[in-house]
Amino acid sequence: MSPAVQGTIVLVVTLAILLSGVPVSFGLGAISIAFLLIFQGADSLHVVAETFWSGLNDFTLVSIPMFVMMGAAIGSSPAGKDLYEALDRWLYRIPGGLVISNLGACAIFAALTGSSPACCAAIGKMGIPEMRRRGYPDDVATGSICAGGTLGILIPPSVTFILYGIATETSIGRLFLAGVMPGLMLTGLFMLWTLFIIWKRGFRAHAADFRYSWAEKFQSIPKIAPFIAIIVGVMYVLYGGVATPSEAAGVGAAFCVLLAVLIYRMWKAEQWWLILRDTMRESVMILTIIAAAVLFGYMLTSLYLTQTLAQAIADLHANKWVLMLLINIFLLVCGFFIPPAAIILMTSPILLPIITAAGFDPVWFGVVLTINMEIGLIHPPVGLNIYIVNSIAPDVPVVKVMLGTIPYVLCMMLSILLLCIFPDIATWLPDHLMGPMKH
Repeated sequence: MSPAVQGTIVLVVTLAILLSGVPVSFGLGAISIAFLLIFQGADSLHVVAETFWSGLNDFTLVSIPMFVMMGAAIGSSPAGKDLYEALDRWLYRIPGGLVISNLGACAIFAALTGSSPACCAAIGKMGIPEMRRRGYPDDVATGSICAGGTLGILIPPSVTFILYGIATETSIGRLFLAGVMPGLMLTGLFMLWTLFIIWKRGFRAHAADFRYSWAEKFQSIPKIAPFIAIIVGVMYVLYGGVATPSEAAGVGAAFCVLLAVLIYRMWKAEQWWLILRDTMRESVMILTIIAAAVLFGYMLTSLYLTQTLAQAIADLHANKWVLMLLINIFLLVCGFFIPPAAIILMTSPILLPIITAAGFDPVWFGVVLTINMEIGLIHPPVGLNIYIVNSIAPDVPVVKVMLGTIPYVLCMMLSILLLCIFPDIATWLPDHLMGPMKH
């Protein structure tokens, strides 16, 4: 059987298994073992346990549960509510200021948690009911939270960048830096669209004579300032060469837990249990997907499927931008059905040699890949953030939430286009602070 036929069978079966609702890690593991057994016989199975173990035997992976714990500590506390209230008090005079506050809170919360669902749930629980109470249109209220939540995987520290860095052996510190400017750009695009649509609809949330006093504005700062300090601190130790990502993540997690306890009086055992449970659940899910994806990658390589695909694309002699367009379409389609962690771990090792041969920067591509993953989070049929928002506001029809996300999906596509035209948006900061990347 030729590699092309084998590859088609593997692709069809993999999509069928992943779309069936089976947990990604179990699905990938079962597919890998089954195809090794079918195409290479029982002797090939002796490498399964060793490959599975080697997928997790990487010290860099320690940073994942630490960053997850950082997000769980913040998500379990009222920090999201305070962050949101503080921004609202400063931005309430702007037309659509409450939506802008939510997007700003999502951007800051994203930097604290690195998780899109956590970001979406934490800010959405406060923001959506408040926006609807003040009369904001349902599609703007829900769509903006869906979109703002996706910033969790782009603005560093991001678990997505850690996974991409591990899968492609790219510097995680450089990837984190590369996400800063595109993250701010995307937040700006979201805000501009929101201001435009609110202005076009002639909407005002506050009475013309409504005012917050300066005292009320400054009262909102002390509770959120320590969390902002943690972001700055983690970034400084990462990029100042003081600590590795794992060490920075450990210190960041410890400080977030400590602040949650000291500021919000989270002394009770059940509150601690909530943080530890959420950390354990998400970390184990991500780590088992990593191990299963490494085994899946081994299976593809041992059957010469990745090499055949890379050679077939190279033989096309297509223009590099046509190639990038095809890769983006492929990633978008994957994002409609499969979680970001699984896509990155399954596709990055295959795509890396293709994009480097075409002359693209792997750090830049990591940012483009992540924005594609963000689109998948707010695009049906699997758009996770859509269902999180629908659970917060169950009386808003899912179709209305989906329609509200479409302009933000277009903003993300525009940001990918801008990154293709001006790659320095992603590469300037890491090159400036860490020196040019050696190819």
